[in-house]
Amino acid sequence: MPQTKMILVVNAGSSSIKFSLFPEAGGGAAGGGLIEGIGVHPQFKAKFSSGIAGQPFEKTWSDGKTLGHEHFYGFLLDWLAETLPEIAVVAAGHRVVHGGTDFAAPVRIEGGVLEALQRLVPLAPLHQPHNLAAIQALASRAPQIPQVACFDTAFHRSIPARDQLYGLPLSFAEEGLRRYGFHGLSYEYIAGALPQVDATAAGGRTVVAHLGNGASLCALKNGRSQSCSMGFSTLDGLIMGTRSGSIDPGVLIYLLQEKGMSVKELETLLYKQSGLLGLSGVSADMRDLLASDKPEAAQAVEMFCDRVAQQIALFAAQLGGLDAVVFTAGIGERSAPIRAGICRRLAWLGATLDDGANDAAQMKIAAADSRLGLWIVPTDEESMIARHTRALLDTNRQDQRAVAQRTTGA
Repeated sequence: MPQTKMILVVNAGSSSIKFSLFPEAGGGAAGGGLIEGIGVHPQFKAKFSSGIAGQPFEKTWSDGKTLGHEHFYGFLLDWLAETLPEIAVVAAGHRVVHGGTDFAAPVRIEGGVLEALQRLVPLAPLHQPHNLAAIQALASRAPQIPQVACFDTAFHRSIPARDQLYGLPLSFAEEGLRRYGFHGLSYEYIAGALPQVDATAAGGRTVVAHLGNGASLCALKNGRSQSCSMGFSTLDGLIMGTRSGSIDPGVLIYLLQEKGMSVKELETLLYKQSGLLGLSGVSADMRDLLASDKPEAAQAVEMFCDRVAQQIALFAAQLGGLDAVVFTAGIGERSAPIRAGICRRLAWLGATLDDGANDAAQMKIAAADSRLGLWIVPTDEESMIARHTRALLDTNRQDQRAVAQRTTGA
């Protein structure tokens, strides 16, 4: 029986490997899973559609503390081959956080591409190494599988050049210290979905709120990125689960000079000990904060809503007005109280929430008399990666056919 050709989509983190399988011929995910707790207590969970395998799969490693990412990529490929012999992995698409200024579109990993991406590690030290390690491990285990890198920064290359600059000497921008923007795969997916949701939002001035443990906003005009609340790093902009968001650089100088903090300590503080966790002393999880009776938790929630609304207002000024706000990602899609708190703060911009629609998490949550479109649109970064991978594979095949035809003709 012929095998079904599948694209493996990989989103690798420091302690986890999230994966999905998409039919090469097109369509949504056939299933996927997660390997988490790498380096501590590794656990594997996967579930596929009934057409492939109906039952969920689980596995744990009692002696897994010394096992690295490469072991688990080997396990994953072996597991797929043994458990799902009816499929064949024909390509892998990866989320890569940083593409710098050179990579404005997805690219096949070949030639000097991996080396060029390695040079960007200092720009995203907590994310890029794990993204690239996934590519290297998979290449080592299955070199015959073509791999494609899809970048979180690429969608934001449409941001006007002057808005990519900081108020630093231009020589620093030439070295790479500039605003890049992130969560681009999510924003690209939403921009592509908006024409089927709201033509005004798709062709007008829209702010998309990607609110999760990592959170950012993107200003869209006619579906193209004009600005992102994240800039040089994924620390910038909004208060997040454990990240500080925007902070006076004088605070950082003070912590280094007066508190004697090392660069590593400062990095840990800003990325892992701040944000909702640091403000509340309770949790980085918005669900825990909303359920807590501690005043610090309530204050953290209010601050989160404040900062989101403030950034939306800033983008409205930058866009010359605002037609719609779109909520997406974990908090954006699932937290009615947070959406309500943000929309209340946008009443002066014409936002009127339909409370019943918001509580029911319907797609349209604007009241009939709202001058501002208000929407919930679930994001799907994995399907965006699959689309890009398919497109590059198709382009490569067309190029190969063209070369073969020219050779035959010669």
